[in-house]
Amino acid sequence: MGNIKFVKENKEIVTADGANLRLKAMENNIDIYTLIGKMTNCGGAGQCGTCIVQVVEGLENLSPRTDFENRKFKKKPDNYRLACQTLVNGPVSVVTKP
Repeated sequence: MGNIKFVKENKEIVTADGANLRLKAMENNIDIYTLIGKMTNCGGAGQCGTCIVQVVEGLENLSPRTDFENRKFKKKPDNYRLACQTLVNGPVSVVTKP
């Protein structure tokens, strides 16, 4: 099982392995978008880069970064991910809107 802890929101959800981080956040009323992101997001297609989260625990329990993420986060730490491109395969803790 892939427990996801949202640090700022102090909320933890339980999900099956392979669940999409963005979808699980939205299903549980976790706001992952900044104001600009709310207006310009691509709806989870991995094109806009606005659903950014910072993984503080469990990075090894996530799917590998996509090519788009590698380009988008070239100058960011390895623990920055796009929620829409991230599959959860174990316990993780994330910070929304880092």
